[in-house]
Amino acid sequence: MNLTTLIIMAMMTAMALYTINIHIIMKPDINKLSPYECGFDPLGNARTPISIQFFLIAILFILFDLEIVLLLPIPWSMNTNPPTTTITLTMVLLTILTLGLLYEWLQGGLEWTE
Repeated sequence: MNLTTLIIMAMMTAMALYTINIHIIMKPDINKLSPYECGFDPLGNARTPISIQFFLIAILFILFDLEIVLLLPIPWSMNTNPPTTTITLTMVLLTILTLGLLYEWLQGGLEWTE
């Protein structure tokens, strides 16, 4: 197969899916037409403020989740780089993250009540 054949097949597939989508007649029911699809009426205002501590905890979770992703290739790095370089870079990363967490803790950013 060459590139032209693949492009033509992709365009034909896209056109077939688009045609099928146009010809399907959907009957929306009362739940689909309501602003919330969960089936019950909203109980309050959707614009209520959310605590900033919630976002701080979420960001900290993402930060430490990314730490795992950054530390995951260390066993492979030990085989390709000198071990002292790998250990030094790992310790620098962990030190920076620990100092950041300690700073947030000392500033009271992890306290839920004020």
